Amino acid sequence: MRVAWNGTPDWRAEVCELALSDDGLVATGAQLGAAPDPYRAAYELEARGNWATRRLHVEVAGVGSLELRHDGEGAWAGAPNAAELEGALDCDLAFSPLTNLMPIRRHRLHERPGTVDFAMAWVSLPDLEVHRSEQRYAHLAPGSVRFSSEGFTADLELDEDGLVVSYPGLAQRIG
Repeated sequence: MRVAWNGTPDWRAEVCELALSDDGLVATGAQLGAAPDPYRAAYELEARGNWATRRLHVEVAGVGSLELRHDGEGAWAGAPNAAELEGALDCDLAFSPLTNLMPIRRHRLHERPGTVDFAMAWVSLPDLEVHRSEQRYAHLAPGSVRFSSEGFTADLELDEDGLVVSYPGLAQRIG
């Protein structure tokens, strides 16, 4: 399956090829952005076994590359601050609506009630720095989940697979 998003309000575009299964995904994609500095990023994401991130490889033209690996139980390799990420099951690639999918699908929040707090390995773009990010996802209605982190809140519109259709202040799906 191929999905694409336009950035809102900043100029940005993302497209990825992904294969979904009952317990995860494999995706290859690219993101172009104009802020904070113009960049081109290419990524590969594997989240298998209960929708937990196993590997994220990101390459940013002119900056370098990053490869994060996860053991499926909370330990990360590839980040200089791996100890800070302990307990996080997922990555969150900056500006990417795709990486909201793993926690939503793991807890089926696009389909049923619930509120879950997560720790994420957040990868900033274009500098590829990795930080721990505390995030909350709350089911609002079928196909609607509220995302909140560090004072930011957005009500996400999702399709039947849990993929973002609309993420106010970040992205709108194309097609």
